[in-house]
Amino acid sequence: MATTIQVEESVRDKLNSMKMHSRETYNDVILRLLEDLQELNDETKKEIEKAVKEIESGKYKTHDDIKEEMGL
Repeated sequence: MATTIQVEESVRDKLNSMKMHSRETYNDVILRLLEDLQELNDETKKEIEKAVKEIESGKYKTHDDIKEEMGL
């Protein structure tokens, strides 16, 4: 099933510029963007979890620590 959606010309132009090839459909472009977004979200979540664990275990440096190390 397909449906029609309205997008501004500027959005259409951006979608056009993101096509991998001239015959790629807008649907394909949007699906690729959604997949990329999902991957980014999963990766970002993992990085945040890792950072929180490092902070909780005391494995971090403050700006002041780094300034001191650099002699600033």
